[in-house]
Amino acid sequence: MTFNPLQERGIPLDRQLRNWRELNVAPIDPDRADPYTRCRIITMNGIEIESIMFSHHFARRCPDLEVRQRLAEVRYIEAQQQKAVNWLLPGLASVLETTLAYEQVAVDLTAWVARMEPDPYLKQAYQFGVLEDFDHLYRYANLYEMIEHRKAEKIVDQLTEVMPGRPTKMHHRHPVDNVREHYDRETAQAISKLHALTVMSAEQQTMNFYMNVGPMYMEPIARQLYQEIGLIEEEHVTHYESLLDPGESWWEQWLNHEYNECYLYHSFMETESDPRIRAIWELHLNMELEHLRIAADMFRQHDGRDPEQSVPRELPKPVTFEPNKEYLRELLATQIDYTTLGTGYVQEAHERFQRWQEQLMGGEEPPSERVIAENRAKSGEEYRLETEGTHPLYSLRTH
Repeated sequence: MTFNPLQERGIPLDRQLRNWRELNVAPIDPDRADPYTRCRIITMNGIEIESIMFSHHFARRCPDLEVRQRLAEVRYIEAQQQKAVNWLLPGLASVLETTLAYEQVAVDLTAWVARMEPDPYLKQAYQFGVLEDFDHLYRYANLYEMIEHRKAEKIVDQLTEVMPGRPTKMHHRHPVDNVREHYDRETAQAISKLHALTVMSAEQQTMNFYMNVGPMYMEPIARQLYQEIGLIEEEHVTHYESLLDPGESWWEQWLNHEYNECYLYHSFMETESDPRIRAIWELHLNMELEHLRIAADMFRQHDGRDPEQSVPRELPKPVTFEPNKEYLRELLATQIDYTTLGTGYVQEAHERFQRWQEQLMGGEEPPSERVIAENRAKSGEEYRLETEGTHPLYSLRTH
């Protein structure tokens, strides 16, 4: 089912405020919930956080008191939405278990977007990034086994494989090589704009999470691994945010954010397996339709264009969490040795990359390598979850 969200009326803004009882959502059961329900929760939390932070940045640069007041009204409701969504996560889960779920989101959301993206340059950006998140999942899974004595399939089930991707130590690049070319807002397909905003928001949430939770561990290897991968998430946010056209006006960006929230809440309402959670997605969709109407009115008034010139008349095909094992194995077999040079991709370690590596590593192995070695020593072997057979690259198989 699809519809034109610009033609729908949602819940009036003055009826969207929820009291404490309504905000007190029951968390999902970590032992019985569909792992992809958890992925949808994490994704929507990232989307809501991006929307809130965008609204704050817009307000800081907007001289019009009336517009700032309108932004504040919508933003407060979105802050309530964010609390309702994120508080669905169970307090029983450890930081590391939540981390594994974050990386499962990064792998299966980015892989799905890469499969669906019509623009070859943007598709390559997602294919490049997903092989790095895939490796992060493998590194954290080994840390999980080593310090919590549990296996990652407790979190990811059999939906996402856990094995080496592009080695994390090869992700550290000179900052200028993390900046991509942006899409052209005049010619890019609408779905490409939504994809870029979605993946950027998800990666930004992961970056923020690692920046804050990393020092909460006592184990030195855990603190160091979060520090290393946290720096790579900074690279990923740079990578994905640079895909967005900076020529979009504030009004167009606000419209895109609200439309994307409608798109994703509708997507997850259509694909959610848990009826209770589906009802929350439906409620939030009906709230977001009103937020979109407000943003569309502002767009007409201040940008002087019809919103349908910027966003689609019908919601695109739903974003779907599903296994991407075959697709990821194909990327592993063909793109694992890629790095970036300027705004393009190369298959050799160029001089700037090597110089950055030498300065950063200081002649030592990084935490991402040491965590595998330490888990082998402690557990007898490294942790993997290879449901579809051995690793597609012979050099990365366990021998």
